[in-house]
Amino acid sequence: MSERHLPFRQVHLDFHTSEAITGIGSEFDPEEFASTLERARVNSITCFGRCHHGWMYYDTQAFPERRHPHLTRNLLKEQIEACHARGIRAPIYITVQWDHFTAERRPEWRMVTADGRLEGTAPYEAGFYRRLCLNSPYVDFLKAHVAEVLETLPTDGFFLDIVWPQDCSCRYCRAGMEAQGLEPSDSDARRRYGMQVYYDFKRDMTAFIRELNPECTVFYNAGHIGPRHRPVVDAYTHFELESLPSGGWGYMHFPVTMRYARNLGLDCVGQTGKFHTSWGDFHSFKNEEALQYECFRMLAHGAECMIGDQLEPTGRISQPVYDLIGSVYTEVAKKEPWCEGAKPVTEIGVFTPEEHSHEVGNNLPPSVVGVTRMLEEGGHQFDIIDSHSDLSRYKVLVLPDSYIAPAGLADGIDEFVEDGGAMIASYESGLNLRSVGVRLKGEAPFSPDFIVPRGAVGKGLPETEHVMYKRGMEVEAVPGSEVLAEVSVPYFNRTYRHFSSHKHTPSSGTVGYPGVVRSDRTIYFAHPIFTQYHANAPRWCKTLFLNALDLLLPDPLIRHTGPSTTLATLNEQADQGRWVLHLLHYVPERRSQDIDIIEDVIPLHNLEVSVRLPKPVTSVSCVPQQQSLEFVESEGRVRFVVPVVAGHQMVELRFG
Repeated sequence: MSERHLPFRQVHLDFHTSEAITGIGSEFDPEEFASTLERARVNSITCFGRCHHGWMYYDTQAFPERRHPHLTRNLLKEQIEACHARGIRAPIYITVQWDHFTAERRPEWRMVTADGRLEGTAPYEAGFYRRLCLNSPYVDFLKAHVAEVLETLPTDGFFLDIVWPQDCSCRYCRAGMEAQGLEPSDSDARRRYGMQVYYDFKRDMTAFIRELNPECTVFYNAGHIGPRHRPVVDAYTHFELESLPSGGWGYMHFPVTMRYARNLGLDCVGQTGKFHTSWGDFHSFKNEEALQYECFRMLAHGAECMIGDQLEPTGRISQPVYDLIGSVYTEVAKKEPWCEGAKPVTEIGVFTPEEHSHEVGNNLPPSVVGVTRMLEEGGHQFDIIDSHSDLSRYKVLVLPDSYIAPAGLADGIDEFVEDGGAMIASYESGLNLRSVGVRLKGEAPFSPDFIVPRGAVGKGLPETEHVMYKRGMEVEAVPGSEVLAEVSVPYFNRTYRHFSSHKHTPSSGTVGYPGVVRSDRTIYFAHPIFTQYHANAPRWCKTLFLNALDLLLPDPLIRHTGPSTTLATLNEQADQGRWVLHLLHYVPERRSQDIDIIEDVIPLHNLEVSVRLPKPVTSVSCVPQQQSLEFVESEGRVRFVVPVVAGHQMVELRFG
């Protein structure tokens, strides 16, 4: 586990600036720049060495042709020196695979698609989105550029942007594949080779940087952190989780990503933006309430905070932007003592199908988004895990919809259950495990069909048909298993030969096959309930799942009386002898066609909370207000009432 802890109040300052704009940096005032950051409580800011246009913003001697043609000062050096004078870190941004200058002048270094086209933006389209190949001589230029930065500028760290796995058919990649006995025309072989190039580049570049500077931080950005980062974690000093909710990532990307990344052994920084939408949205302002939520949510998940901004071409820092950032970072600074070195306290491990996906990007598997929503809305404490995770840390494992455990892991999960753990699986997941009490007969013959809740798993639902929109599996319960809910089938499937009404055929009242089956410590759902919840959130799907979880985990870490819009997370500060409970209540709304909006804070009053404890507590307090709360301990739990949650409230549980 890394001992490196980064500042909590960071800014990522974009500066992608066209050669068609003059007066670059002409209004930059080092004193105004640094004092504005200081007043906004910023203690780290990433500044630009080279942008996506390909221009450099310092006095380069090695590449004078790449210095921005309208830059008349050593801008990057002045920024760094002004920040350092006030104790503010200033890592350096360098673009990697997007570089318009290079792509225009050295097309032989660009990635080539399988049909022979140069990858990326067409010649007459606006934009610099043309990827350079990490297997070409371009890397030699990049190393020379990095070396010059290290030799001429004080360097706290590097943010190396746009570093993605690649599927490239350029002559360098074809030759490299053939040298390894791989067939370049095979798309799977190209993908595997592209992943190898991606890993080799990062390891090699980090080793190169370390030869010149053994201390600076190093991060490679691809807009997402996931299982593909585990094999190359040694190339990083930390992770920065780019996740602008209004910029295409959405509000579910960060919690899914952070719940995975925080278990890889490195410090994690969450990154949002001050923009109303996304990067390059000049003169826009995120609602303060939204920026609060995004930053406080980072703290609640164990991350430091980073807010993206973009400096205008003149170099003049925007005071209104930093009034906004400062309003949030002033509050973050007050909360930091209860966040430093904090580690999540969890009891549920959710396997991510992303581990076995060939997709590259921030499009998360729908099932893992759906299960994350359900668990957060249920107040549960959980991690997103993969086949390399330590299962002994958890009481319950969840295999959502399409996670097929490989042979070795399947044995490990069965052993986990045999040793007293519990598991929930759904749809295709779990069918290769001996601990799951069903036998597959095939794909369900009807869809939609209808689940009929009953008993404990149906608590809170009427004992009648509930439609399951997505096709499930037809299974039968093995001897010793219990069917918790049956599936009722329709009169017929809707086709042109026979259909009824507008949408789907109603139930015939005939029982078809099991819908939910329990076998001792496992519960299996025949339908893809998590993918379904991601699609249109049927409340009965969530209720069935949370009821099943209650059967397997009757004494969860946290219970509260708040609405399902309440986010509750629990962290431990072992050195301080305390747990810290984070309670957040902000409600993203789809007020527009494009993005979710947070504009209002709706306080919660007199929230009743119960926490399962490893040992007795000596005090319970709202922090940082230091407001003591009355509490009662019984049956291994502490119970108390939080008077008000006005957006975000932390509660300290101090042990003796």
